[in-house]
Amino acid sequence: MSLFFRAQHALPPMNTSTGEPTRALYGFSALLLKLLREEKPLGLALALDAPQPTFRHQREASYKGTRDAPPSELRQQWPRLEQLIECLGVPAFRVPGYEADDILATLGRRLREKNQPALVVSGDRDLLQTALAPVQVMFVGRRGQPGVRYDERAVEERFGVGPERLASYAALVGDTSDNIPGIRGIGPRAAAKLVQKYATVAAMLERAEEIEPPRLRDVIIGNREQLLANIELTRLRDDVPLPASELYGVVDARARDRLSGLFEELEFRSLVPRLAALASNR
Repeated sequence: MSLFFRAQHALPPMNTSTGEPTRALYGFSALLLKLLREEKPLGLALALDAPQPTFRHQREASYKGTRDAPPSELRQQWPRLEQLIECLGVPAFRVPGYEADDILATLGRRLREKNQPALVVSGDRDLLQTALAPVQVMFVGRRGQPGVRYDERAVEERFGVGPERLASYAALVGDTSDNIPGIRGIGPRAAAKLVQKYATVAAMLERAEEIEPPRLRDVIIGNREQLLANIELTRLRDDVPLPASELYGVVDARARDRLSGLFEELEFRSLVPRLAALASNR
């Protein structure tokens, strides 16, 4: 869903000859074809947000509370997105109570346990928590900016902590996009140093009396409840109860035929030859 939203804002308005809005669909489809062409994956899976509140909303009512409602133009394209997913014919996981990010983290863990290389593609930085070998993350930037590939080393170079400690780092600095408040008086550098030393929020609070200087110690102790609340929001769940089915599927010839028909209907004429080229690109 983050990719669908980003596509809406990365392109100028687009409509079919009958006036149906299509720019999010076009941008998402173009990115999907690019990934299939360049990565040549063994398979593909999608993760979507369910309409029900998640455990994070139940934990904190203000979670993501500052986000605007999706624009009408984007909402009009949702049925077509479902149609696009159906044409792909690959697993599309949606689990009530969890976010798509949690589903991707669970898929990443399951593939990692099989020692299966995988690429998580998202526009949400929370997914960098999944960049544990052999899983990597492709972070898709805003407004057409090129994607950035992250492995464990790249995450540590960017934030000063590895993927497995990123949730604790985020609990300290906060996340404005999710309306998670940071701990006042702790910036990114101090947060990285604390997480480097104590690894987790739980260990940090357990050993809080050791923290130096005293000012920083007082900040941590004084914000204990906020930190405990934050970590519940920032930490991705990798134990989502997914159906006992294949973790990914193949975009085969029948799927390409279905997609070609949909692209013709949506007047995505530039995408039809790109789709056809996939057959000779494998």
